[in-house]
Amino acid sequence: MIGGIKVGYKNINGLMRHLRNNGISIAGSTQKRQLMNTGYFHGYKGYRFFRTSNNRLPFTSYEEIYATLQYDMKLKALFYSKIMFIETAVKNHALECILDITHSESISAMFEKAVCGYNNAPTNAKADLKKKFQQHKLNLQSTVQKYLAKAYNDGNPKITHFYNNMSYSGVPIWALFEIMTMGDFGFLLSCLTFEARTAISEKLNLSNAAVDTNRDLIYNYLYTLKDLRNAIAHNSVVFDTRFRHMDPKPAMRKCLMQEIGLPYVNFKTIGDYLILVCYYLKILNVTKTEIKAFIRDFEAITDEYRNSVSPQVAMQTIHPDLGARLTQLKNFL
Repeated sequence: MIGGIKVGYKNINGLMRHLRNNGISIAGSTQKRQLMNTGYFHGYKGYRFFRTSNNRLPFTSYEEIYATLQYDMKLKALFYSKIMFIETAVKNHALECILDITHSESISAMFEKAVCGYNNAPTNAKADLKKKFQQHKLNLQSTVQKYLAKAYNDGNPKITHFYNNMSYSGVPIWALFEIMTMGDFGFLLSCLTFEARTAISEKLNLSNAAVDTNRDLIYNYLYTLKDLRNAIAHNSVVFDTRFRHMDPKPAMRKCLMQEIGLPYVNFKTIGDYLILVCYYLKILNVTKTEIKAFIRDFEAITDEYRNSVSPQVAMQTIHPDLGARLTQLKNFL
């Protein structure tokens, strides 16, 4: 109370009392420091539930909460470099295919020859579909111009070098790819002609034509990984996949199920994201040794966490068939 008025602010000792009053044991200088460093709102309120706020985890000690936070941080550290590798590799494979089509590094040549619009839509496309393609092309052109304008205004040397040098006629495609986010790059892939998407799919060994009839996997997989990548970059919670913004498309599910031999894929657990990352690493010709080491690191992090919380908590945070799915993944490699 201050001047007879009740205030909601609690200092660190008050927060510890609040946790104890709500059934969470916490005491001592070590846990006090941990709570101070991780924060009550990020370190406790962000981890006290699984995926949705009404699915509270049965924590009884701050030790379990801190173990969950550490598990989440280790998962983010494990995944981030692999996702960055995949993004860079897919951009480079796509760039080579687009250059083969355009025979030019010019962005305008890409829009003319590799991006689908009204005039180069599939011959069997109806007028409404052609208009849709053209609108997507215009939206993409607007997005590209915004990227270039912002990069130039920010003094990004990857872009200013080409505008401020008389010997260049414009920004090349590869420089544009360097500044595009994963999500917008996925949108660019979705705007390419069917022929361009087919070329990229085949180069990436995503050529399951019976499943991926419209060559959508090249960008839908990226959209899926983009959600995880952004959650990691913004230090959001990832262990329970609450960052997931899109349901997996039928072709995505069917392709992974058929090729890896899984009974289902739904991306409702972090294990499914591990599976997708490993699938990408395999088609990008990363060695089996490196991929298996990545899986072992994931298993070690998960086992350490399982041993740090009660069985009741572990039952909710670690899917019961994770081990069987990882065994199937290893057999696929």
